[in-house]
Amino acid sequence: MTASDSRIHQPYYRNGPSHRDGADVSFHDIVKIFGFRTVTVGKWVTAQEQQIAANLFFDALFDLMDILAVPTPVISLNSSLCLAFGHGGQKHSSAHYASQTKTLALAKNAGGGALAHEWFHAFDHYIAKKLFSKVKAQDFASACWLKDKKQIKHALNRKLSACFESIFLADDKSQVSQFVSRSAQADKALKAYYYAQPQELTARAFEACIQDSFRKNAFLVQGTKQSPEAKLGIYPKDNERSIINQNFLTYFSFLGQAVEKSS
Repeated sequence: MTASDSRIHQPYYRNGPSHRDGADVSFHDIVKIFGFRTVTVGKWVTAQEQQIAANLFFDALFDLMDILAVPTPVISLNSSLCLAFGHGGQKHSSAHYASQTKTLALAKNAGGGALAHEWFHAFDHYIAKKLFSKVKAQDFASACWLKDKKQIKHALNRKLSACFESIFLADDKSQVSQFVSRSAQADKALKAYYYAQPQELTARAFEACIQDSFRKNAFLVQGTKQSPEAKLGIYPKDNERSIINQNFLTYFSFLGQAVEKSS
């Protein structure tokens, strides 16, 4: 693969306004503006690739902020989240969230389109201690919700719980959702437990919400509608998708307002 063939060199569609006024930005700018704890770039990333990636990250993170109607501290998870590009990923994985180091890592040539998915993994991990009274360092809120752990009473937590409820349960609340059932069927066909994991279900549901937004950014998210994975049925569909989307957008809008008021 030549440098020009690298996926990072290919255009990613977006329809949002310019956040940079055509200027280049650096990963240092991203740390400063959003408040990320650190950003690490791999040694095999060329200067040109680093510049392209910084611009893509910058636009995508601002687009995510616009979609969710939240301020910058939410995107950096109150300055607890680390970013990595072309460094610290996992073998055979285009993107990864490492809960031990609180690092969101995208691969150089294949990480584009996975940012929203991995960001929600980070959020799911971060918010567990805000939603539940007794959690371990490695716990994710989605998994804790399914285990019916004791929640901390708060209006925001009720809205987040509604998000999880719409993802995991059918309308009558007496059985699992079709989304969960389809994901379990996909796992059965693959003879693995992956798609039906609570962290993966919620991250894919979040992806779908972001892709359905007015703001389109293929570096942020892609593949929840027409991809082979989407055709497997492992993303929310139709009315269940609309309900999940609304719950997510309502929750993050209220979260954004709460953070703004407290700052």
